[in-house]
Amino acid sequence: MRFMPQTDADIAAMLKTIGAADLDALVAHVPESLRARAAINLAPGRGEAEVAAQLGALAAMNGAAAGYSSFLGAGYYRHYVPAAVRAITARAEFATSYTPYQAEASQGTTQAIFEFQTLITQLTAMEVANASMYDGASAAAEAVLMARRVMPKRRVVAISRALWPDYRATIRTYLSALGEIEIVEAPFDDLTGAIDLSALAAIAGDKMLCAVLGYPNSFGVIEPIRAAAEIVHRADAIMITATAEGLALGLLKPPGELGADIVVGEGQSFGLALQFGGPGLGFMAARADHVRQMPGRLVGQTCDRDGRRAFCLTLSTREQHIRRERATSNICTNHSLCALAAAVYLSQMGRRGLRELAERNVELAHQAAEALAARGIKRRFNGPFFNEFTAAIPRPAAALEAAERRRILAGTALAPDYPEISDGLLIAVTEMNHDAEIDALARTLAEAAAGSVEAR
Repeated sequence: MRFMPQTDADIAAMLKTIGAADLDALVAHVPESLRARAAINLAPGRGEAEVAAQLGALAAMNGAAAGYSSFLGAGYYRHYVPAAVRAITARAEFATSYTPYQAEASQGTTQAIFEFQTLITQLTAMEVANASMYDGASAAAEAVLMARRVMPKRRVVAISRALWPDYRATIRTYLSALGEIEIVEAPFDDLTGAIDLSALAAIAGDKMLCAVLGYPNSFGVIEPIRAAAEIVHRADAIMITATAEGLALGLLKPPGELGADIVVGEGQSFGLALQFGGPGLGFMAARADHVRQMPGRLVGQTCDRDGRRAFCLTLSTREQHIRRERATSNICTNHSLCALAAAVYLSQMGRRGLRELAERNVELAHQAAEALAARGIKRRFNGPFFNEFTAAIPRPAAALEAAERRRILAGTALAPDYPEISDGLLIAVTEMNHDAEIDALARTLAEAAAGSVEAR
């Protein structure tokens, strides 16, 4: 669906220019019998997402193959992208620009970045945010490096085993050149799916640099951040949270209120449609005390000599801007276009809209978990979850194949990354899924578990 920003005055001016009396005159050449049947029977008061879904269903009746219902998640999520987001990010001044080398001359770009930073601080309850990172995984690795700059004598990094596998792998890759750093994985509790706090306490000694936990984690479970932060802070270490599903911050208590010192995550859910592997949008927020150790760049607000509101590149870690030995990171730019999309999305949704959407995601995910439980498929963990949960099902790979034959992408098998969870199937449910899809998912997985799904 396209976003049409023209006002009535704009339309009247265009009609006058081409000499048409009204919009009907533009299609007057179409036979009246066809025009009489062209109306679309849409109920009034529908939201944009509902109208788009109904129009898509009508289009599918034209003989095109029916699409798949998708319950894929595992770090990237299918959400509705409002038409206004695509309309604004497609404007030439944004879509063709790269990065503000002369930031003060690029007021539109710097203002967009500043608004993004402001929105991220509001979501995370932190004091300062940077201009965006490449993706959530690299943001998590940069957060660990940032913690090391804050506390250079500490050596032990605790990473939750339940942190997203790509986040853990990226952190290890970034730290591989620093031989003196020791990475210790804290196990998860087999009952709740959250971090084992007693194991974290055993790691939290005088050499601990930081701890990194998912919020929610890779099983969809909401980690006990406050309790973990208390353990980490007793060791005078730094608490880092990583959120792969940014929408969760519209409902969950912000990490900054739970004791997090650095908050990172993935902003793909904020107005970025799922492509073939990207792009992502990493975000990072921290305490103001540590602002000079943040990677990337930070846009600030000021006034020009005439007292007008203006924006400038306040801090930049790029070695082209400062002495190479003082550069804090090799990241020398930011995902400006993706950050713009996130800023437009969050501004359009607003605080209430974002919370209502997050609540809808929670409702649908719990509806799916209950539908599966009613058919004998229980959750693998009993910890609280947002819009993603782990189901326990025998032979999950076979169940996924059976579901795909019915045009259902039923989730992600956890065994390749977590051999100890051989029966784990990670299922994500968003506002894009409807009741009939959830019922079909539950029925298909139950039949697959019983070995009664017929090949098609």
